[in-house]
Amino acid sequence: MLRVAYLLSHPIQYQSPLLRLLARQPGLDLTVFYTSDFSLRSYRDRGFGVPVEWDVPLLGGYRHQFLPRLLDSDNISFFRPLNRGIFRRLRAGRFDVLWIHGYATLNSWIAMAAARLLGIPVLLRTDSTLIDHPRGPLKLALKYIFFRVLRRFTYGVLSVGQRNTEYWRHHLGQDIPVFSIPYAVDNAFFQDRCRAASTTREQLRQELQLEPNRPILLFASKLLPRKRCIDLVEAYLELVARYRSATPSRPLPYLLIVGDGEERPHIEARLQSATPADREGIRLLGFRNQSELPCYYDLCDAFVLPSIHEPWGLVVNEAMNAARAIIVSDQVGCQPDLVVDGGNGCVFPAQNVSALASALERVLADPAASRIMGERSLERIQAFSFDANVRGLMQAFAAAAEHRKSSKPAPSPAQ
Repeated sequence: MLRVAYLLSHPIQYQSPLLRLLARQPGLDLTVFYTSDFSLRSYRDRGFGVPVEWDVPLLGGYRHQFLPRLLDSDNISFFRPLNRGIFRRLRAGRFDVLWIHGYATLNSWIAMAAARLLGIPVLLRTDSTLIDHPRGPLKLALKYIFFRVLRRFTYGVLSVGQRNTEYWRHHLGQDIPVFSIPYAVDNAFFQDRCRAASTTREQLRQELQLEPNRPILLFASKLLPRKRCIDLVEAYLELVARYRSATPSRPLPYLLIVGDGEERPHIEARLQSATPADREGIRLLGFRNQSELPCYYDLCDAFVLPSIHEPWGLVVNEAMNAARAIIVSDQVGCQPDLVVDGGNGCVFPAQNVSALASALERVLADPAASRIMGERSLERIQAFSFDANVRGLMQAFAAAAEHRKSSKPAPSPAQ
């Protein structure tokens, strides 16, 4: 029996279904240690900028404990939350492996130090990529030292995709074991919900006052500066101008913006500066909870994520489960794994508004071709599943446990 401890900051809607699946695996004894419970109650999400209370189950179906808290917070930072008791629990549980999500918190470093003292190999998972903000020589030097230290506490890493593998190889070297754990959402959940949503599609269209013959573009994410929703708004307005100039009889698309956050006032101001005729097709719909999103994925013709410095973008996984064409910038982390330009969507240079407008135009030009792109999305997302995660994790756990056995000193011969 493999005994695995998993240190996680708080219950996360994307991870709970995976943890329930792992808990049912024969030969695996999993315990999840949470450092905070803020996501179980209504809290103000720093990204959305509005109170959030998730409407999907986050606990149940797997063993978990909440570590005693010294400092707590409704958002994650290096020092908060801060907990005690991880060393005692790792020692008492006689764990074979410690799995940690992220390394940028004091709790993570305390756990890694405890595991090192106890001889427990550590597996790290994060979604970081080399697409990042530029750094000066001093910061680069400090980062180099940081990863040299991190390497000493790490047995192996769990890679969510191609760019994540490049990140780990660049910072930790070629000899650290890398296990493929493709970033996934609950595909069955989203596919089932999208199929159900198709039966009420026209009702939602009427509620949003959308004319039936006009295509629909969808953005669904936090309205943060790096998500570049403002670029999508500008590209949409440019696309409308192109349509009116070249093909005035062609139905104008709608743009639905699902989400909230600090950039909303900026977007609203830009819309106010546009003419009423240009902005009439844009709907700012605010925050929508997890169970509501499949209705919007089903409603749209294409999903757009124009982010910069985006580590992955799990909303792309979700939209692909609705069999929709995908348009992303080349700085969205999942792009090399999930989006093939001209295959299941389009890829454009980040922050290039004209290129984004052309990508929108290209996808909307032929509805039949757009539907084929969506079918390819649905086919492609099958490989990015929780079942694939379980297979990769079980391989990683077994390898780490074997490493621990081989690293133990041989017993002294009897005198």
